[in-house]
Amino acid sequence: MNVVIVKNLMARLNAMGEAVLFLGDVLKVIFSGRVRFSQVLMQMYYQGVQSVVIVILASMASGVVLGLQGSATLQRFGAREFIAPLVALSLLRELGPVFTAFIYSGKSGAGITAELGTMNTHEQIQATRALGVDPIEFLVVPRFLACVLVLPVLVIIAELVGMLGGYIVGITQAQLPSAIYIRQTMQSIHYVDFFSGLIKSVFFSVIVAWICCYQGFFTSGGALGVGRFTTRAVAYSYIAVLLSNVVLTMFILTVWG
Repeated sequence: MNVVIVKNLMARLNAMGEAVLFLGDVLKVIFSGRVRFSQVLMQMYYQGVQSVVIVILASMASGVVLGLQGSATLQRFGAREFIAPLVALSLLRELGPVFTAFIYSGKSGAGITAELGTMNTHEQIQATRALGVDPIEFLVVPRFLACVLVLPVLVIIAELVGMLGGYIVGITQAQLPSAIYIRQTMQSIHYVDFFSGLIKSVFFSVIVAWICCYQGFFTSGGALGVGRFTTRAVAYSYIAVLLSNVVLTMFILTVWG
């Protein structure tokens, strides 16, 4: 039993080291300027534009539900006018970045892993090397950069749409005047609230891109392996986003309060 545990531990440590080296190779290509911008733009369309609709729908639903729950709770204490700060700050600081990272991981992140995994199982990555082309430069970096550039934009869209959903609930269910709701929202938002969510989204984008590209690039086991590694990439992304959110929240509260 102890031998099995040691072997599993060594295998996981080896995988972590391999993942760190993989990230180093990706960053080395990026900082050396070997970026195929046409491929990056194409990946930004696939990952970003095609994810806008699902992000809008999910964030609108989140804003509406948050507004409904907040309105029902605050009205018990005669504080319904605070529904606007509740919705805005919750979306900007936590819900917007985290939920959008989850949605992105399940859609675009899974797509990245499946694409790279299929290429690997069909030996297209090996064929790229045989042609003298660096597969990390040609296949990984465009997807990695597109993720890093697209996810923060999707987070901003999600936050705006979510606040719109809260606004609709505020003026229809809580019966707040539109001008008061907007003024309360604007007064409650400070630059710290906006930039804390933006900083989180950048970290989340790097984490999701790293995990999904790594899992896809090292997929094995044929068609079944593609499904297994894709599921693993999404699960790892969720866990990494949650854990990093805790660390980032503690850091931001310590620095900015």
